[in-house]
Amino acid sequence: MSSTKNPGRFAGLLYILMSIPGFFAMMYVPSKLIVHGNAAATANNIAASETLFRLGIAAQLIGSAGFIFVALALYDLLKGVNRRHASLMVLLIVVSVPIAFLNELNSIAALVLVRGADFLSIFEKPQRDALAMLFLRLHGQGFVVAEIFWGLWLFPLALLVYRSRFLPRFLGVWLALAGFAWVILSLTGVLLPQYQDKVRNAKLPTRGTNPYNEMQENNGKSLQRVACFCTFLPSVLGQNSDISVGRFCSFDSVKLGGRLSNIAYPDW
Repeated sequence: MSSTKNPGRFAGLLYILMSIPGFFAMMYVPSKLIVHGNAAATANNIAASETLFRLGIAAQLIGSAGFIFVALALYDLLKGVNRRHASLMVLLIVVSVPIAFLNELNSIAALVLVRGADFLSIFEKPQRDALAMLFLRLHGQGFVVAEIFWGLWLFPLALLVYRSRFLPRFLGVWLALAGFAWVILSLTGVLLPQYQDKVRNAKLPTRGTNPYNEMQENNGKSLQRVACFCTFLPSVLGQNSDISVGRFCSFDSVKLGGRLSNIAYPDW
């Protein structure tokens, strides 16, 4: 069955494709360029790898815009379960998109400062570097604002998945957990910023295969990574509905994209 005739496969594949730019922009690029607490080193890295930094901006824009189509694909898949909840899910995704778009202006401003245009000659390089770091910090705070919507849209999706008869219920539970994690991260950043790093990097015990092991130094998951992993679960919407929890938890994110199969969906 082709993906165009199988809404679950189409939604799962689209979710994976649109998640890739986001991971690239939010994880890979900062890990290569941003030096925490060192404005000069960060500015030098950006200046030396300007193309990579620009690719990160472009990837974030593409990923954010692409999630509009992910929302529509999920709506088409789950509208038969509850049309109102499906519409709410789409609305919450769409609201987050302009926030993400406007937030990239902070990255562009940081790049302008690093490049040192003629009209910025009044500022010394250390001042420009400090201002660039300020805009990068604002960029991070923009994600704090967006995170609340990254969490809220998962609640109607979790409910739809849980109530559907063709998707495993544990998927809905995990999505709800991801929703709570994103909301907690966002509210902590706004209300208790002094605890933001502690909450974001809070270690949770884990067992079995961890798809983010290469990003960790010990056998634990941070709250943020749990949220990312659980949010990625809709990419298995194309999986066979009799999939076991143990089998699923042994997948890594690459296997998720390679093991999409058919589901017998109601013809809505």
